[in-house]
Amino acid sequence: MPLATVYSRARLGVHAPLVTVETHLSAGLPGFQIVGLPEATVRESRDRVRSALINSGFDFPVSRIVVNLAPADLPKEGGRFDLPIAIGILLASGQIPPNSTEGYEFIGELGLSGELRAVDAALPAAIHCAGAQRILILPSANTGLSSLVPGDDLREASSILAVTAHLNGQTALPLPQHTDPTPGEGTPCGDLCDVRGQLAARRALEIAAAGNHSLLFSGPPGSGKTLLASRLPGILPPLTEQEKIEVAIVQSITGKPLSLNRPFRAPHHTASAAALVGGGSQPRPGEISLAHCGVLFLDELPLYCEWQKTPAHCTNHSLSL
Repeated sequence: MPLATVYSRARLGVHAPLVTVETHLSAGLPGFQIVGLPEATVRESRDRVRSALINSGFDFPVSRIVVNLAPADLPKEGGRFDLPIAIGILLASGQIPPNSTEGYEFIGELGLSGELRAVDAALPAAIHCAGAQRILILPSANTGLSSLVPGDDLREASSILAVTAHLNGQTALPLPQHTDPTPGEGTPCGDLCDVRGQLAARRALEIAAAGNHSLLFSGPPGSGKTLLASRLPGILPPLTEQEKIEVAIVQSITGKPLSLNRPFRAPHHTASAAALVGGGSQPRPGEISLAHCGVLFLDELPLYCEWQKTPAHCTNHSLSL
């Protein structure tokens, strides 16, 4: 079977478009070429895949290998395509049974020893894969996804040997254990009961939390504006199931541990426009996106105004959204 087809998922913001990994083995001078608009990290997978297969006890084909990542106009980045490329080579060279990859998708970065390492933006791939009614095989290091994606649609593996044993019908990959995401920096900073006095400000916080309003604190330094703002997440209602997925998807793109609490973001007053808004050749979330369904706390607001070349005031301000 000199031609094999395996499915994977790319990273495109909060989406995970389907990528078809086509592997073709042909006669000629030995070579390994990856086409389909791969970036440098994807092109470097040639050496990672070769060493991983050899060190795992597989035969690396001595032939001309062409791997096509379709669609060709979609940029591919990261090491997430190492595992599907390796599986495609094993399938095309007949080292795993034909049709054994039907109903599966693969993402994962390979170490030289054949171990699987975590990749970012795994949650969008898992959600889109479940929607396509396929099972996603991903590294065991990507933990915490089973609380948001049904366990029947996920399989976790620690190495490529475990993946091939599952595809060969020897040892089935276990279903991931249901584990809640670990608390991260989105954990609420404290309780409103820590605030003594400030009855008017406390009332304003309650109204803002109940009506989902923005809130502006104005006063001299040391009057308790930051303390009050940091207590706002603690009186917000718990995240709904849909909000949990939305927040977790944004966190998954950044590669940080998942936290299902309402996020609280407090960027420094010298943060750039790119840090606040996000962007880049491959879009990355900024502080505004990271505060989705939570609180964005802009301390020293006059300095933000001065940075934006708008009139500033001498009074110290804090803004919570």
